[in-house]
Amino acid sequence: MNTGKTVFAQLMDYLPMREFQRCVDRYHGNRNVRSFSCRDQLLCLAFAQLTFRESLRDIETCLRSLQSKLYHSGILGKVARSNLADANESRDWRIYGDFARSLIDKARTLYRDESFGLELEETVYAFDATTIDLCLSLFPWAKFRQHKAAVRLHTLLDLRGNIPTFLKITPGNIHEVNALDELFFEAGAFYVLDRGYTDFQRLHTIDEHHAFFIIRAKSNIRCSRVYSQHVNKSTGLRCDQTVSLTGFNARIDYPDHIRRIKFYDTTTQKHFVFLTNNFQLAALTITQLYRCRWQIELFFKWIKQHLRIKAFYGTSENAVKTQIWIAISIYVLVALVKKNLKLEASLYTILQILSVTLFEKIDMYQLLTESSVSKEDANITNQLNLFNI
Repeated sequence: MNTGKTVFAQLMDYLPMREFQRCVDRYHGNRNVRSFSCRDQLLCLAFAQLTFRESLRDIETCLRSLQSKLYHSGILGKVARSNLADANESRDWRIYGDFARSLIDKARTLYRDESFGLELEETVYAFDATTIDLCLSLFPWAKFRQHKAAVRLHTLLDLRGNIPTFLKITPGNIHEVNALDELFFEAGAFYVLDRGYTDFQRLHTIDEHHAFFIIRAKSNIRCSRVYSQHVNKSTGLRCDQTVSLTGFNARIDYPDHIRRIKFYDTTTQKHFVFLTNNFQLAALTITQLYRCRWQIELFFKWIKQHLRIKAFYGTSENAVKTQIWIAISIYVLVALVKKNLKLEASLYTILQILSVTLFEKIDMYQLLTESSVSKEDANITNQLNLFNI
């Protein structure tokens, strides 16, 4: 019989708890706390994410049934629904936000040499937002429409490893383009944007930071051609032009020349027009970079399917943000484990195995490598294969 640590304890060993304690101290998270610390809250909500718990009562019932194993898994406080509810309401969500960012930094270091399908030395980011619908009567602070509430999760995704490098949670009525003001643009990096982010003043800011943007153009963009490059139309390219914007506001906001590329997709039988401030890369490479933007859509779909960010354990803004940040931490934690243990299985497969074995006393590496669940088995469940990296 294996008398070592539980799988849950082995998994939590990958969390940098000294860094977490610094985050707690920064925001005085354990001030006036007697028995249920921020660490206990983190571990309980991590358990909830990993095992897909539906409510605070569900968390309490499951953990109390495992009472004899909690201490050795790091949960020292009394697990009670009231303790969890109070912690979600009163413990500053920034503790978990800062901690998630520290995990993200570790993950980016590990995944920095990963390929995302194109041989490109520069860092490529995809930026987008997803909306999480809420009930207006329960979440009045998250105003979206007249009779609807929602929060928006604005995310900057590093395509090398699909690691979120920036996240911001706002009420649903905050337009997604405003989140561009929060970004620190990295010189030489590419930022791939959907056409909803068309704001030439903000795009010019990216250019001023010596970074590159690739954005799908709206149909009403007004411009005049300055120069045209020859293109091979057999590749789907229709034109590669240097243009100047002629719209009254657009030419003031973006006075420089801009590159316009038109592409015909034979699969969808649609024409796509892209704008970029990069004049060095081949036109076909620009279109392929935009195609990679779909990774962020798959990321949003994955976390909504496999993490608890659509139903919440509390109704306050603090509780919602705490839960989302801990969910992101778990996503990054599983990515760290996959990379550190050099696992071939997808994140989906790893998460499913962990969900039913958390309190077994078996070596985690052995569990995840000798499991009878193969990559091929995981692929026939209609799940996305984004994370088979």
